Formats: sequence, structure tokens, C-alpha cells
Amino acid sequence: MTSNSTLLEYIWLDGYDTPNLRSKIKVAHDWDGLPPQWNFDGSSTKQAQGHDSECLLDPVRVYNYEPGHFFVLCEVINSDGTPHESNHRARLKEAEKFANSNSFWWGFEQEYFLTKEKHPLGFPMGGYPEPQGLYYCGVGGNQVKGRDLVEVHLKKCLDMGIQLTGVNAEVAVGQWEFQCFAKDTLKACDDLWVSRYLLYKLSETYGLDADLSPKPVKGDWNGSGCHTNFSDNSMRTEGNEDYFMSVLNSLDKRHLDHIKEYGADNDLRLTGLHETQYIGQFSWGVADRGASIRVPLDTAKTWKGYLEDRRPASNCDPYRVSRLIVDAVKSIQ
Repeated sequence: MTSNSTLLEYIWLDGYDTPNLRSKIKVAHDWDGLPPQWNFDGSSTKQAQGHDSECLLDPVRVYNYEPGHFFVLCEVINSDGTPHESNHRARLKEAEKFANSNSFWWGFEQEYFLTKEKHPLGFPMGGYPEPQGLYYCGVGGNQVKGRDLVEVHLKKCLDMGIQLTGVNAEVAVGQWEFQCFAKDTLKACDDLWVSRYLLYKLSETYGLDADLSPKPVKGDWNGSGCHTNFSDNSMRTEGNEDYFMSVLNSLDKRHLDHIKEYGADNDLRLTGLHETQYIGQFSWGVADRGASIRVPLDTAKTWKGYLEDRRPASNCDPYRVSRLIVDAVKSIQ
């Protein structure tokens, strides 16, 4: 690569019901630091018809992947400049003013399975490993699989300015979690999507893949969620139980609306078993991982802190999840 060449890796979400990440690289010469708009064939991503196939990529955030190579996260827009119908980031921007004025903080707990040729690591062909019990936060080759990739991903995210606050082996063998935090609503969601993209990209070099479906292994095995921790300034600073009750009541009233947008096949995970509440029922509880909303113990002591929405599936779109939560809080103002 010549000294005046820069790789711009454009990343966007396609038009599938459960969006997939897509990308392509532009080689820029004498780049001035502002990624230009680009286009792609929307008829190949369920975002356009063949007779009018061009969709536009509008850069919204740039990440320094490595020297001379940048990730460029984009919104998909129509040729007339309006947001594409698949562009849920644009819808979240409508709630951004309220979210910013109330200082929302976000922490996404992204669970996933590492797989090889669609087979979870640690699961023998044609059978099952030892039952769940020792895998959670485990150590040793008989308890965890894929740690090298997990730690490379963690360090690379931190290098890129994505604030992961931790990783851990999860309840099933081959299952992992990373936690992604930001004090800005759009950045929190952007960072989660780009951290997912990076996980997929790094997995390629290990001959593996990351499975974000809510229930990759049927039977007596935990599914995967994207538990969403959130707070606004009032929740963190006022210590007001009545305010928390108002937020919880608003989430209760909107439960089915949230479930509709919290990820496909979430019914396979939200069964009332394996640390979940049944999908058709709303509940909250202090330190209760079987509830829809967990109130952390420290929060309940003084009614000051955050809430954990345990309903979003691992394949959820964080733009949609955050918008719904912000709207629920806004409705009680």
C-alpha cells in the first residue's frame, strides 16, 4: 500500500428482518479525513429493486482500525437523501434530544456462541458436553473454548475507542459475553454494532464464527441475550423510589411493543427458564435474573442507580431497543 493510500472499510446494516452487517473497502488516495458518501447495490441486500438498485452510504462515525485503515459506519439513505426504511438509527435520532438532555447511559451485555461450521465449540458431534454448571466464568480447556479470540477482540475494541468494560465465559460451553458501555446514546449503539462487526471479522482468521441467535442449542442450555442496562440523570442522582416505579410501570404497559422489536426468535429464549421471564409476561425484581427487569441490589438500597432490561435478544438492533426505552421514560415526564 502506498504512503498516500488509506483503506476506508464502509460498514452498514442490510434490509433483512434481523439485520446483517455488510461491508466493502474503498481505497482513498490523499484522504483528507472526511469519508465521502458512497453507494451499493441495494437489490442484493433487500433494500432496493433491481430496476432502481442504488442506495447511498452516509458516513456517521469513523473508527481507527489500524494505521491507514479505518472502519466507516454508515446509515443507509435513499437517493433523495431521506433515511431508508431499514435505517433505525435515523429513528433513534428523533429521540436523541431527550436522551441527551437527560444524560442517558447505556451498557449492553452481548452474549454469543462461538461456532465452527455452525457447530458450537465444545459440543461433540452428535452429542452434548457435560451439563451446565462449571462453564460460567470457568477456566481450563475442559470448561471454556475460544478464549484467544475473545481476548483479542476485547483489546482491539479498546484500541479503537470502544469502551468494553469486561468479558466473561457464559453459562454454556462455547458461550461468551462482552459488555459495551457509553454515556452517549447513539455512540453506545454504534459501538455495539461495530464491536459485533469486529467480532465477526476476527472470527474469520480463526476459522470460526459468532452466532448471535437467541437459542442456538435447543434443550437444557441457556440462550443468548443482549441485556440492556440503562439510566438517566434522575435515576443516578435523586434516589427517588417513586421515579423508579414510574419507569417500571411505563415499561410494563409497553411490554408487548418492546417484545415485538427486541429480536427475532426471542420466544425460543424467553421461556421462563434459564434465567428468563416468559415472553408474554412482564415482571421486575430486586437481584432477580428471572425477571423482565432486574433492579440491581445496590440500586434498590437507596433507589439510586440503573435498571437492567433482560428481555432483548442477542440479535436485537440496539437502535430499536434504545429508542423504545427512551420513549418509555419520556412518557412519564
